[in-house]
Amino acid sequence: MLGNQPPSSGGVGGGHRIIIAGGGTGGHIFPAVAIAHALRKLQPGIDILFVGAKGKMEMEKVPQAGYAIKGLDIAGFNRSSLIKNIGLPFKLIKSFWQVRSIIKAFQPDAVIGVGGYSSFPVLRYAQAQGIATFIHEANSFAGKSNMLLGKQARKIFVATDGMEKFFPAEKIMVTGNPVRQNIVTNKISRSEGIQFFGLEPAKKTVFVTGGSLGAKGINEAIDAGIGAFSQNNVQLIWQTGKPYAEKASALAAENKNIWANSFITQMEYAYAAADIVVSRAGAMSVAELCVAKKPVVFVPFPFAAEDHQTANAQNLVNKQAGLMIRDSEAKEKLVPTVIALAKDNDQQQMLRENIGELAVTNADEVVANEILKIIGG
Repeated sequence: MLGNQPPSSGGVGGGHRIIIAGGGTGGHIFPAVAIAHALRKLQPGIDILFVGAKGKMEMEKVPQAGYAIKGLDIAGFNRSSLIKNIGLPFKLIKSFWQVRSIIKAFQPDAVIGVGGYSSFPVLRYAQAQGIATFIHEANSFAGKSNMLLGKQARKIFVATDGMEKFFPAEKIMVTGNPVRQNIVTNKISRSEGIQFFGLEPAKKTVFVTGGSLGAKGINEAIDAGIGAFSQNNVQLIWQTGKPYAEKASALAAENKNIWANSFITQMEYAYAAADIVVSRAGAMSVAELCVAKKPVVFVPFPFAAEDHQTANAQNLVNKQAGLMIRDSEAKEKLVPTVIALAKDNDQQQMLRENIGELAVTNADEVVANEILKIIGG
């Protein structure tokens, strides 16, 4: 046994058996769960099993979503401490034995990889066994594992155009990224959002988010230019992450135009209240902001694998659907850029229209439909 997991919740038979492999971050897990929901909706008798890495967030988030998961003893390459990579070959070999056992027991009709190092041994073994494999690549710059696996995949679902440089063109299907339903169906008005945060309807509102863990570069840049917001009659909704929460809360206590907290559970209110958003450029953040139709200043996380966040943001900048400030320049340029945008209604409108045209609200259904069509569902 690979851990005590809840029973599979796919139904009582009569459907396909599908493994979804990968994880590590919300950017991999949330699309995976959305695809699973869509598959189950299309085929209620389907049996779905997730495979992830032990100790990673998928081991908690996937069972919460109602699906069984098996954990592999696997780790990614540690770039900051080479000594920690000594055990990697042994972990990889062990994970292949675990994958062999899982696939022999579950007998899947298809395996879907969503990225993250745990997806590699699962899809590689499935391909060796002649099992249909599919890939969902959320970013504008494909991960190395997905590029290696793409050659033998049946179909590769991508978020944006221009992915032929990473994958065989004939296998690519541009679907966009699955977005959480509470963002897609958000009917909250701006005034309701402003009221939720106790701010003033007459002022321009900037929503700053660095994701659930916060973003050091963004937080320090906002802090350095904090006085400019009140001076220009602009108010701030600031999701800081835990490390910066105490400092930001002290600033909020001194300034009525600032709402600050470590985390926002009801993101739909923040999106509704915001006239402008400052954000990292992870694939899921970009997908949600397209659906929310907000003018965005992206500050990509500079240490993301293959610098994929910069590629994500640049893709929107090229389409005049967003602005970008590099993390290394954020302290000098971020706040002045945001204030200038807050004063330019025409630029806000252009960015709003262009990012809105990139919105995809049914990517999960498109992916699920295509998979079932190919495997005969």
